[in-house]
Amino acid sequence: MARDKISLLLIEDNPMDAMLLKESLMGISIPLFDLTCVGTLGEAFEMLDKQRFNVILSDLGLPDSRGPNTFARLHARAPHLPIIVLTGLDDEEVAMQMVRQGAQDYLVKGEVPGELLVRALRYAIERKHIQEELRARN
Repeated sequence: MARDKISLLLIEDNPMDAMLLKESLMGISIPLFDLTCVGTLGEAFEMLDKQRFNVILSDLGLPDSRGPNTFARLHARAPHLPIIVLTGLDDEEVAMQMVRQGAQDYLVKGEVPGELLVRALRYAIERKHIQEELRARN
């Protein structure tokens, strides 16, 4: 049974981290992702205007935006998309803040194997669909 590819916008300014994530996601047996990678929030906004995505995976520390403000700006720009924060900041308070503000998940770089990252991305998409369906009913 063929599966449609998941269109993923990766917002990561560190080329090495971006390469490792890409290898991790593309290393699975069935290619599931159509990956677009940008290095700034501004570039992400441009891509959101040009292309349709299923999910966003974003670092919080970017050249043009830092910390929780990065997520807030991204979520305000694309509230209809599931967003997973993937950052080097292992801070439970920040993680809870992001989830309360609408992040589907908060993952720490280097602590999530590829299979679990794929699962998190797929589940985030499903949760967001369910949330949107419930919102439309009310």
